[in-house]
Amino acid sequence: MSEIWVVMPTCLPLVLRRCHGCASERFRAGGKFRVNANHKLLDAWLLALCTVCGETIKLTVLERVNVRSVRPELLNLLHDNDLGLTAELLQDPVVRRRNRIALDWDNSWRLDTGGPDRPEDEAIEVSVRFAARIPVRPVRLIAEGFGLSRAEVERLITDGKLVSTIRLSGKLSGDFTFTLKR
Repeated sequence: MSEIWVVMPTCLPLVLRRCHGCASERFRAGGKFRVNANHKLLDAWLLALCTVCGETIKLTVLERVNVRSVRPELLNLLHDNDLGLTAELLQDPVVRRRNRIALDWDNSWRLDTGGPDRPEDEAIEVSVRFAARIPVRPVRLIAEGFGLSRAEVERLITDGKLVSTIRLSGKLSGDFTFTLKR
């Protein structure tokens, strides 16, 4: 029997960066952009608010770019404060590296398993798909998907009843497959 599980984002992740106002380390990106034009050059920032004091930071999206080189669709999305663009930019490694930020995905995703109808005596092959690059521990996903504790999942791995071509320790953000032998 085979199943497909999907890891879906439920909301935007928190931005991890130190606040200058209160020394907090978490900011919430609400999907607001600031676009500034200086003659033929354009700057664009994604605004994020500190979760403690409300201080605003600007995450650089475009810096001193010629207006003609920006796609009109992108410019419209920036002016419309598009949430889809916000999610896309937060996951962009170039934007994260440029702004020296990390993302906190805790409580920002859910696992869709398709349903609990499983035979107890049959081996199950599960393909896990990620709708976004969400770093999650495979042991946590497997425990949540089957309703087991993490210790039980670790025991199944050491007993050889839970196998995969990838290492199940650490965090993953890409698709993988595993088999649970009964």
